[in-house]
Amino acid sequence: MDYTSKIASHVAGIPRSGIRDFFELVQGREGVISLGVGEPDFVTPWHIREAAIYSLEKGQTTYTSNLGLLSLRKAIAKYVASFFEVEYEASKEVLVTVGVSEAIDIALRALLNPGDEVIYHEPCYVSYSPSIVMAYGKAVAVETSKEDGFSLKPEKLAAAITPRSRVLMLNFPTNPTGAVASNEDLEGIAKLCIEHDLIVLTDEIYSELRYDGVKHVSIASLPGMKERTILLHGFSKAFAMTGFRLGYACAPQPIIEAMMKIHQYSMLCAPIMSQNAALEALENGTPSMIAMRDSYHQRRDFLVKRLNEFGLSCHTPGGAFYVFPDIRTTGKSSKDFAMGLLSAENVAAVPGSAFGPSGEGFLRCCYATGFDDLKLAMDKMERFVGTL
Repeated sequence: MDYTSKIASHVAGIPRSGIRDFFELVQGREGVISLGVGEPDFVTPWHIREAAIYSLEKGQTTYTSNLGLLSLRKAIAKYVASFFEVEYEASKEVLVTVGVSEAIDIALRALLNPGDEVIYHEPCYVSYSPSIVMAYGKAVAVETSKEDGFSLKPEKLAAAITPRSRVLMLNFPTNPTGAVASNEDLEGIAKLCIEHDLIVLTDEIYSELRYDGVKHVSIASLPGMKERTILLHGFSKAFAMTGFRLGYACAPQPIIEAMMKIHQYSMLCAPIMSQNAALEALENGTPSMIAMRDSYHQRRDFLVKRLNEFGLSCHTPGGAFYVFPDIRTTGKSSKDFAMGLLSAENVAAVPGSAFGPSGEGFLRCCYATGFDDLKLAMDKMERFVGTL
């Protein structure tokens, strides 16, 4: 049978993840040092794992409310009020999801009519544009630059807004660049969103991983923004809980209600064991989170220093756990550089082009890996660059 005509056209045209395609090449190679997949190298803290185990031991293996355990939603609302300085009503303005990825999907499907434009800044996480397309929206990328620290500048956003613009997607700190937005930029972005009546979908999964003593600021906390913002967050990065697949959305009740309709017919609810683990993370996980963040901070400083020393210009990211060095001086494309580095030195890093056309000429290196491996990887990368 010819299946070409059987696959939905808007899905058939979506490319596979550049990250996953690259790491399929890595599988099976012996002795590879991976600076690739954006996953903490820490094991989930024991007390959080124990909460999941205890949930099973108590026989808590049932469905929960579509919105999630009320006890967890109350803890989320309390945490968000303290950390993000935005107040939400736990009973109707918080939705627990299967990771932030599901939250992005159902938020876009709840908001978009076919052909509506969604603006996002690039380089960006690989799922943003495909998620927009799968929700029948039109993806509109706004290029950010190394010179601007890969932050979204209000003037660039203004130039991208049209009468069809409906949603702005933000991700600060950013994957893959580690970029953060200044308060001035956030205020300018907020002003444009209010002026053009845009809904903001802000993915703040790396918000706890801010460095140099700088406090994270969410656009949802700015005047006039809570009513038009969907704040997305989760547990994967700050609490090293990637496999628990748990996220959440905070938004005005009508938006949460619309998202919940899709959630209840597709996912029903997030796993109860993961929800109980997340509750423990929010109530008692801050010391472990701070220890992990401090370790990432040290690794960031080491990588930025080494990369600049051997000629790959690298801005200092303000958050997340990625560096995004500029490899254009080598004359190699980002894919050729990454493939050459893997072949010659057994070091895996992701081509910047995997994160959109504006990522070309850069390389994403994740420093959520052991310090000894980072040191060896930098020695190997320096040797490789010396051969070019």
